Amino acid sequence: MAVKIKVNRRIIPMIYAYTTPEIARHDGWIKIGYTDKQTVEERVKQQTHTADVKAKIEWKGNARYQDGSDELFTDHEFHEYLVNKRHVEREPNTEWFKIDKNLSRHYYHQFTERDYSDLQGKSSGSQYELREEQNEAAEQAMNYFIKNGRGSEFLWNAKPRFGKTLTTYDLVRRMNLRNVLIVTNRPSIANSWYDDFMKFISWQTNYYFESETDALKGRDVYSRKEYEKAIENKDDDFGQIAFESLQGLKGSLYFGGGHDKLKWIADTPWDLLVIDEAHEGVDTYKTDRAFDNIKRNYTLHLSGTPFKALASGKFSEKQIYNWSYADEQTAKEQWEKQDKDRSNPYGTMPKLNMFTYQMSEIMEEKAKQGILLDDGDRVDPAFDLNEFFKTDNKGKFIYDSQVDRFLDALTTQEKYPFSTPELRKELAHTFWLLNRVDSAKALAKKLAEHEVFKDYKVVLAAGDGSLDEDEKESKKAFDRVQEAIQKYPRTITISVGQLTTGVTVKPWSAVMMLSSMKSPAEYMQAAFRAQNPYVYGDDEGHTLQKENAYVFDFDPTRTLMIFDEFANNLSPNTANGKGTAKEHEENIKRLLNFFPVIGEDENGKMVELDPKQVLSIPRRLKSQEVVKRGFMSNFLFANISNIFNAPSEIRDILGKLVPAKEEKSKKKDNTIDNAENVLVNSNGEIDIPEEKVIGEAKDLFGGKIFKEIDERIGYAEKDINQENIREQVKDLKQRINNVTDSLVDKVKEKHSLTNKQAKKYSDNLKKEHDQKLNQMIDDYDRKKKILENKIAKKQSQAKTKDDLAKLDKELEVGQNNIINELAKDLTKLTTDVKENTPKKIIERVNYDEEVKKKNEVEQDVRSHLRGFSRTIPSFIMAYGDKNLNLRNFDDYTEDDVFEEVTGITEEQFRFLRDGGDYTDQESEQKVHFEGHLFDEVVFNDSIQAFLKKREELSNYFDDESTEDIFDYIPAQKTNQIYTPKAVVKHMVDDLEKNNPGIFDDPNKTFADLYMKSGLYITEIVKRLFRSQKMKELYPDDNERIRHIMEYQVYGFAPTRIIYLIATNYIFGFSDEIKNNALDKHFKQIDTAQYAKAGTLEELIQDEFRQEK
Repeated sequence: MAVKIKVNRRIIPMIYAYTTPEIARHDGWIKIGYTDKQTVEERVKQQTHTADVKAKIEWKGNARYQDGSDELFTDHEFHEYLVNKRHVEREPNTEWFKIDKNLSRHYYHQFTERDYSDLQGKSSGSQYELREEQNEAAEQAMNYFIKNGRGSEFLWNAKPRFGKTLTTYDLVRRMNLRNVLIVTNRPSIANSWYDDFMKFISWQTNYYFESETDALKGRDVYSRKEYEKAIENKDDDFGQIAFESLQGLKGSLYFGGGHDKLKWIADTPWDLLVIDEAHEGVDTYKTDRAFDNIKRNYTLHLSGTPFKALASGKFSEKQIYNWSYADEQTAKEQWEKQDKDRSNPYGTMPKLNMFTYQMSEIMEEKAKQGILLDDGDRVDPAFDLNEFFKTDNKGKFIYDSQVDRFLDALTTQEKYPFSTPELRKELAHTFWLLNRVDSAKALAKKLAEHEVFKDYKVVLAAGDGSLDEDEKESKKAFDRVQEAIQKYPRTITISVGQLTTGVTVKPWSAVMMLSSMKSPAEYMQAAFRAQNPYVYGDDEGHTLQKENAYVFDFDPTRTLMIFDEFANNLSPNTANGKGTAKEHEENIKRLLNFFPVIGEDENGKMVELDPKQVLSIPRRLKSQEVVKRGFMSNFLFANISNIFNAPSEIRDILGKLVPAKEEKSKKKDNTIDNAENVLVNSNGEIDIPEEKVIGEAKDLFGGKIFKEIDERIGYAEKDINQENIREQVKDLKQRINNVTDSLVDKVKEKHSLTNKQAKKYSDNLKKEHDQKLNQMIDDYDRKKKILENKIAKKQSQAKTKDDLAKLDKELEVGQNNIINELAKDLTKLTTDVKENTPKKIIERVNYDEEVKKKNEVEQDVRSHLRGFSRTIPSFIMAYGDKNLNLRNFDDYTEDDVFEEVTGITEEQFRFLRDGGDYTDQESEQKVHFEGHLFDEVVFNDSIQAFLKKREELSNYFDDESTEDIFDYIPAQKTNQIYTPKAVVKHMVDDLEKNNPGIFDDPNKTFADLYMKSGLYITEIVKRLFRSQKMKELYPDDNERIRHIMEYQVYGFAPTRIIYLIATNYIFGFSDEIKNNALDKHFKQIDTAQYAKAGTLEELIQDEFRQEK
């Protein structure tokens, strides 16, 4: 059965008008609305039935222009026409108009025919009414700016199509701001700013829109000169909306570039700087320097994907207004449920759906290699799409046959999106994203030759979408896409970054993610390319509306990690790992409600994933690795830093756990030392007290250090002059660096630093000093260029020698001022070096020493925890079932067995797991320990992964298997070291060699008197079962195995847990036989003491006599 993909839904757009004769206050008023999903009668009934109001439908008609264009419209456009062009009175925030039915119907016909012949004069623009969330965004930003004053910044974290431009303009009007500057790193969106300005702002305010960016060439935009001329004779009642690209700004002489332009931006005191799409691309040195030179009161950041800004903590919760995709879809759903009498403003926004596929069956020939993670654990990698689509130097795919197989799978296997004619019809226009231009070209060539995809027009948008990309090239690609869609019924656009932001291609119904991009911002920007509203007419005359948009991805682990980040990292409460597991799951649950993820289950069937699956699937690789390592993996642990604020009793508990993989140099005892000596705050983060730094600096450097530094730097403001200024700064830089080296040398001796460590501290400090000096020189050069440019312009207009002489003097004075400013800045720097560098060195060295101590303690804690976690496979083998998890782990075992195997009691384990209140023995104070030292998701996933592995290896009769479950159970204590399978086989071979025919006799009995795993017994069982003689005596397999298990094999196990492990393994194939033979044939008795006493034979006779 093919996957369910349904992009469009048939609609019948209608405009209607009704009256309510029984309601007196509506006399002379008429309600004019819109519907496309219901009939007019159904829609009117829905609006009036709850109030028991009788409605009379006065007229209705198609919401389609009758001027030959066949374009559609909604009631919003007709309402604007009535208010702005016909000046009909409207009841605020409703769809009621003061007009009779005949005139309203007449206006409807004129509107559909676009007949404006009876309208005179300049037509006005449109009034606007903000949606609830837009109003909240503007209100919150205004209140924050007013409360926090000059220099305050605010972020609108709002998804595409929120309406950021109109909301910004409304904020400007609310605050009565006069000078507003809009800067974007995507000049292509200039048109949307200008269009909204003309439609909603220009006609009803005294604001002017000015810009000289190339993106607005040919539009009726004011240049700077035109603006200045326009306001020459105006009073103060006017304002400016200035638009500039980030590229243009950084190229200006006044913002660190080399071109004499945009001086007016540097000179203007701006009320508000708006940074549009202020996400990943703008956090650079040059960008920050450019923005630093813009004088403004407030800054408004606009972005739908500000992951970096949120992760860095740049914005607090009070500085952010959030409007996510989930918010939008929630509003859409609630609007419908509330039966509001206005048309749904969110109704045209499609729902996103994500399909994610495993590529293993397509790439079965490609070997996977392990990759090393940050904490030293090794996992199998997620599939690498960039590698898959890699090309050789001839432009051919390296994995050419696999790419062919991939395209064939897309078009033939039913779970893939292009597998049937019906699906291909739904996905008529799609956007495919790769990471290399060569790959895009190679794929375009393959598609053109493919049996199915040759019927699609392939458009290659080869640019990478970077900020440096030619604007014209980007526009060319967009125009080619639009042209192809108009000309061909099916298209595929292939891009490596172009067209992923700032453009709208309405017919795109799906995005194919064929790139291994890891940035959540880039990923979601691309994913939303298909979520644009789209209403169109088909060849049969029906009107269709895009209801769903799709993302198809072929790297599930990456996909779901990004989905998790998208759900959680755009909220300050859960960004960057903050928040609880429950909060993370709730965020994912909410997003899944409107952005379902359909992935493959273990059988390859496409199923809708729930929040727990989204959270656990990306960690499946970790759980597999945990099982491979016998649960001795750091993946199982979390919140290790909690140990530093824990009472000493917690460290005593950990000390009872025997460390796993203990190095030879480790101490012999199991205690965890130095945890209380690490300088951390209440969050377990390194925190060096200032008094410690000051005290050590005084002890190490003495009171005369400042004077010594002054003398060695040898800087004085008066020494700076225009001659060889760079050489002077270079010389100063060298002296500062020499001082830095000497200071580090003193610290090196006390802290026993290696040469390499000392050099690292020196280099980092020198780099910081160099950066500050470079910034000062940059500022000096910028100011000097501006001055020289200003004087040069005046010189070109000078008429006399006196004029030129005055200008020379002005230049000289100006240069001296700039030199003096530089000299003062250098004084500040040298003072900073003198006063703070000694403390910085000591603080950093101490910090790194504490980090080292902290890491050592944490590694020690993990080592002890691994001592516990290595017991987990034994517990699962002995007691485990599918319901076992971290929460109930201690409920499955007997208390004494738990303590015997792990070294700690169940109560102590619960304390490590759950935390709780504790009375500290030293202070006798009640202390709360947070606990949560285990990663619950990985812990639970790993248990299930082990159970699955146990089931896979339960058939010990399978000789083709090269492993057994005991390969995954590490040794616990000295009495639980498992004999390798190969050794067991060799020993049983020797038994048969020395006793020919021993496995042919149905009366022979065998016993393992000190079982560890049951491997000896299972090997003997296999030999008996496969004996030709036994087969002749017992031809029926079931009868033969029953005889062997019930009459021929016996065993003793020394402990309860070993008994359960061994017998579960021996009888893993049949619960029935286990029930009949277990208690009679296998006993939990430690035979070592009987062997020492010489009574082992008696024990065997006593326990198994009845069976002999």
